[in-house]
Amino acid sequence: MSDLVKLTREGAIGIITIHNPPVNALSPGVPEGIDECIDELTADDSLKAAVMIGSGRTFVAGADIKEFGKITSGQTKRGVAFLPLLLKIEDCPKPVVMAIHGTAFGGGLELAMAGHYRVAVASAQVGQPEVKLGIIPGAAGTQRLPRLAGVAKGLEMCVDGNPVKATQAHELGIVDAIIDGDLLAGAVAFAREAIGKPAPKTRQRNAAGNESVFAAARESARKKYRNMLAPQAAIDAVEAASKLPFDQGCEVEARLFQQCLFSDQSKGMIHVFFGEREIAKVPDIGKDTPVLPVNSVAVIGAGTMGGGIAMNFANAGIPVLLKESDQAALDRGLSVIRKNYDTSAKKGRFTPEQVEQRMALIRPTLTYDGFESVDMVVEAVFEGMALKKQVFGELDKIAKPGAILASNTSTLSIDEIASATSRPESVIGTHFFSPANVMKLLEIVRGRQSGKDVIHTCMQLSKKIGKVGVLVGNCRGFVGNRMFGPYRREAQFLVEEGASVEAVDKALYDWGMAMGPLATGDLAGLDVGWRIRKEYAHLEKPGIRQPIAEDRLCEMGRYGQKTGAGWYEYDENRRAVPDPEVAAMVRQWAADAGIPQREITAEEIVERCVYALVNEGARILEEGFAMRSVDIDMVYVFGYGFPAYRGGPMFYADTVGLNEVYGRVRGLEAQHGELWEPAPLLKRLAEEGKTFRA
Repeated sequence: MSDLVKLTREGAIGIITIHNPPVNALSPGVPEGIDECIDELTADDSLKAAVMIGSGRTFVAGADIKEFGKITSGQTKRGVAFLPLLLKIEDCPKPVVMAIHGTAFGGGLELAMAGHYRVAVASAQVGQPEVKLGIIPGAAGTQRLPRLAGVAKGLEMCVDGNPVKATQAHELGIVDAIIDGDLLAGAVAFAREAIGKPAPKTRQRNAAGNESVFAAARESARKKYRNMLAPQAAIDAVEAASKLPFDQGCEVEARLFQQCLFSDQSKGMIHVFFGEREIAKVPDIGKDTPVLPVNSVAVIGAGTMGGGIAMNFANAGIPVLLKESDQAALDRGLSVIRKNYDTSAKKGRFTPEQVEQRMALIRPTLTYDGFESVDMVVEAVFEGMALKKQVFGELDKIAKPGAILASNTSTLSIDEIASATSRPESVIGTHFFSPANVMKLLEIVRGRQSGKDVIHTCMQLSKKIGKVGVLVGNCRGFVGNRMFGPYRREAQFLVEEGASVEAVDKALYDWGMAMGPLATGDLAGLDVGWRIRKEYAHLEKPGIRQPIAEDRLCEMGRYGQKTGAGWYEYDENRRAVPDPEVAAMVRQWAADAGIPQREITAEEIVERCVYALVNEGARILEEGFAMRSVDIDMVYVFGYGFPAYRGGPMFYADTVGLNEVYGRVRGLEAQHGELWEPAPLLKRLAEEGKTFRA
């Protein structure tokens, strides 16, 4: 008998307990243990029914995701026998009641649906989230769920991957009863009532659906999950449940599951799943490093960034002092915050009471009064070194000893900012991404003297405020913006060489990016990059080609959406409209600079922009400003709209093959000059047949 699954007795009721902490995943040994318990239950004439329950905090949270990688790499072929086990449970001659608390996700819900009955506590959740890993349910989840919840809801749960609460699951028919009080006691009582009654089998139910439901689902998924395989495969599998006998539907599901599992998309999304957890580990900062208390925060600057940053802390229940230099700017900032919260309330994300609670946590101020007592200050002023050093010099005189002094700078040196204080160990970068109240990424920038307790605190704090914190080194642009420079440089070069603005954006959007690079510039504000380029102009190597068009647009006051015009024109709803005037001006500027015009394919656009990211990422990795390639990938997936199903730029390069990427970068160097000089790390790994990940 497996130590992971035990059968005990309570009178005529067998209790099968799964104990595989922390989440009772279906790791090797768990299915085998369940199988043995079902055999023992069937053979024991004194047992008339059974309850299956998870120990600890949950039922079964799903499969052991590491096993998927072992299957695709050929290390193991496990997993193919899970469906027969579920059929064995369903065919057990004695009623089996699944008792759910915590979560029954993925394989956990598939296990639960194989039982004859399901009971749950009200706080439990059930779901089939496999699409979030680029796969679909592989053990009859797409066949049983529509038979219980109906085709429409079954489609929604399998395609979107979002869970439902137990109370809703009860209304849908997924769960048979909600247990008040002790779950095990309630489940045992339910099992006793089931003794002697015909045990219902989910697979014998009907799952009727019509063509229009599936057509609508396919069109919705095509728009919502652009380019993704798994959502469409999930629709095909659920459709099979509505048209075919159960066994044949399972065959369709198994074929689609295998196709998804062995796809690069699934590998990329599983890489992101584990990557989000891996980036929390900092090699030189142990779990015993102190976490400083952050029970109150001050934010300097109530503009777009400062206001969004304040909202993050208020959403986490942390009081915020929000400072501006004049009343009009402060009033504008508070108005935008209020508007953002009201918009969220209209969409049902917050109740009106929650909006008022959050607004009450944000206290506006025009002075530093109260700053002497806060645990952390986040500076979010204009992106200029002189101003930031002035602010930090003032904070050094005011803030209490041990307070964290953080800068939201997107490019400037944390070490130089820290030099304005007498406590560089307290200074760190917290680079939020716009809009700060929405975007998940938080680049945590480690200065040369940033204290380990400060770093550890900010990494932990990122989770509390709902961010994905990635620790990066202190170089120009850090990781994200340093790589974004070459990416957008190539986008501008392509326009100057003859591609239209909309063709460049469409090629990258169709490839999977959330937005095209030029539209992204318009959204962020072209003037931001313009100011930074002017500040760093003395560092550029003379004679090297630089983009010309964007700076000239800025000189004309075309800063993007904020001014109604940038690379595009914008209407009152900020909808982008191609601007023939920009196209004509760029052609003229290119002619004046002697840049030949030509036809440019979408393939070239994607290759130049994405490989520019990869090549710069390789330099960052080799120079130690990113600890691991996965850190770079997470920065781009969570901060720059890089498609998760491609795993991030470095993982994507690994899937293409570094030898191929290196060869193409060398070709671009021969064609376009030294800006394309291959990173030494890329060259070495390509020649050695290795990957960034390895």
